[in-house]
Amino acid sequence: MPVKRQKYGVQFGDWFRDVLINAGIMDYRYPIKGSGVWMPYGFKIRKNVLQVIRDLLDNTGHDETLFPLLIPETSLAQEAAHVKSFEGECFWVTHGGYDLLNVRYALRPTSETVIAPMLKLWIRSHADLPMKLYQVVNVFRYETKATRPIIRMREVEPFKEAHTCHSTGEEAEKQVQDALGLYKQFFDSLGVPYVVSRRPEWDKFAGALYTLAFDLLCPD
Repeated sequence: MPVKRQKYGVQFGDWFRDVLINAGIMDYRYPIKGSGVWMPYGFKIRKNVLQVIRDLLDNTGHDETLFPLLIPETSLAQEAAHVKSFEGECFWVTHGGYDLLNVRYALRPTSETVIAPMLKLWIRSHADLPMKLYQVVNVFRYETKATRPIIRMREVEPFKEAHTCHSTGEEAEKQVQDALGLYKQFFDSLGVPYVVSRRPEWDKFAGALYTLAFDLLCPD
């Protein structure tokens, strides 16, 4: 199937989907809406891109970790605002084999509610701070019917999240500024244009004081 350049500005989604398949990057014809298969060439691109962000994080004192995919509903419920934000978008595991589970498990929509309790166990004094962790994982969000390969998925992969703890609010604010610089380096190195925006109150992350985001506008 030829990729038609004229679609780029008016039917960007169709153009992008054609490029992904014809270039051997991702095949979106998987039988679950919002999921796709990384093809060999695409997986090489994915690997190289992730190496860029891993190097940036590793060189600024972050340690890579890996938390479980399943999150007990009881853990989500400890953060009322958090669960209210994500509950309707979660994929829920309700059975183990034929047995109905006493507690539902969410497929990870994000990891704050499981990472924070572990940090509480690991941080015993100021000597353990700052603690800066990150992981590269799959997250699952049943949030839209208008899915697009890579851009808007129900299985978001790869999903990189970093979590840090500091002795003071001032140190945490400095970390935010350092992170802005780090992600600017990341996108600049890939030649990806972006706009850094501060989200309005109604669109900020659940439980956050404020939310900053890197936004990219599609041609259409």
